[in-house]
Formats: sequence, structure tokens, C-alpha cells
Amino acid sequence: MANYLTSDKKQEIFGQYGKSNADTGSPESQVALFSYRIAHLTNHLKQNKKDYSTQRSLLKLVGKRRRLLDYLKANDIERYRTIVKALNLRK
Repeated sequence: MANYLTSDKKQEIFGQYGKSNADTGSPESQVALFSYRIAHLTNHLKQNKKDYSTQRSLLKLVGKRRRLLDYLKANDIERYRTIVKALNLRK
């Protein structure tokens, strides 16, 4: 299922948005990874409108990303603004 997300792609995402390629735990790198997965699932659902298990997974991912962004906003507003601007998220 997740063959679109290779370890090389993860390293690239963590390197771009995290502090380093091995920085898998920072909120910024997690939000970036979730955003990549959300984009992939959104495209999948455009072609497979009745795939409800994927739809549920997408909603759970969006909620996870939202909670991480809320955490960042509460604790470090500058990092929040930076990641939202870098990923072109709405708020």
C-alpha cells in the first residue's frame, strides 16, 4: 500500500523540513510527511470515490496533522508559521 512512500522519499522530506535526514520526530517533519501522504490519498480518492477505508484513513491523517499543528501553534508560533508557509497550508 505505502510503496509510493519509499525510505528515500522519507529521508528527502525529513531533510527538507526537519533538522536533518534522521530527524523523524520533530513536529515539522511529521507535518510534512503527513501532508505528503494526504496529497497522495486525496489523488487516490479522486479516482476511487467509493474507497471508504481510504477515506477514513485520510480523515484520521488530517486530524493527526491538525493536532500537531495546534501543538506547534501553542508552543512555538514562529515554527508554526514557518511550516504552514513552507507547505502552503491554509491558515
